[in-house]
Amino acid sequence: MKNGKISESVLKRSVLKQLHTVNEDVILKPGVGEDCAIVKTSGSTMAALSAQSVTLDIKDTHALARFSVYSAINNLASSGARPTGIMVTFLLPTLSNEAQLRETMKEIDKVCAGEGISVLGGHTQVTRAVKNIILNITAFGITNEIAPSRAVKPGMDIIAAGYAGLAGTSLIAVEREEELNSRFSKAFIDKAEQYLEDISAIQAAESAKGAGAVAMHDVAEGGIFGALWDMAEASKCGMDIDLKKIPVKQETIEICEFFDINPYKLISQGCLIIAAFDGSRIVREINRSGTNAVIIGTATESNERVLISGEEKRFLETAQTDEIYKIFK
Repeated sequence: MKNGKISESVLKRSVLKQLHTVNEDVILKPGVGEDCAIVKTSGSTMAALSAQSVTLDIKDTHALARFSVYSAINNLASSGARPTGIMVTFLLPTLSNEAQLRETMKEIDKVCAGEGISVLGGHTQVTRAVKNIILNITAFGITNEIAPSRAVKPGMDIIAAGYAGLAGTSLIAVEREEELNSRFSKAFIDKAEQYLEDISAIQAAESAKGAGAVAMHDVAEGGIFGALWDMAEASKCGMDIDLKKIPVKQETIEICEFFDINPYKLISQGCLIIAAFDGSRIVREINRSGTNAVIIGTATESNERVLISGEEKRFLETAQTDEIYKIFK
């Protein structure tokens, strides 16, 4: 199989079809496009859980910590939950040292402090089975109302909050700085690296939820094209998306051109896809919170997922292997 997330067909055939246990307390169960489990607790309160593994060989401990934590807690936020804590599992190669573990843990704690959440526990192990540090983050949160990916209805506006490919841009800038120095200025690279500070989707998700968001999906591995497909597939609907309206930073465009990768298929933590009947209200509220948001299309009754660029039209494909794996081989 290819590096990265397994394909949708393998997920359906070899994972989802093998799950037969039914529990009446489980409100949101596994499915394409759903990154969280939602479980009834007491009264109207529900628990949200999400697990995320980061296998990219990220040497910078600050980048590794921020990327790993937000990969998990953004999943919760996009389901409508407020994160409260995380469990952290480290798998360390035998050549790693205690200083790497200590510094990464310090950075994880800083991220948690900034979001008002706690490290609840976890597991740490040294093993010959891995070549670089593997971080597994399980995030926990609570909510009274959910906005699952599968809730999109025809006629809804499709909104993008944040920027496509931003997390990938920053990771590439941090880890491939020497190569980028051959073309770009230090100021340009520094700015791209700094985008790692903007990969939280929590505030945007809360603003969207309060403004009437019906469905949300965080844009992570597979990029914005993958997220749009997953959301449409989960909801069994079509989409008409205006390619030119998808927000992308100039640094993302230029770095992707340098490495010959597609920014719309690049890992994008911090970006959200939102569906709502009143997209303009969602955009206003998210913009007011300090995050960029724009209506990029509409949900349709057909099963076609169409990308429109001027007079040209083409169809979205199922989520592909993320472009980041062309850089982190």
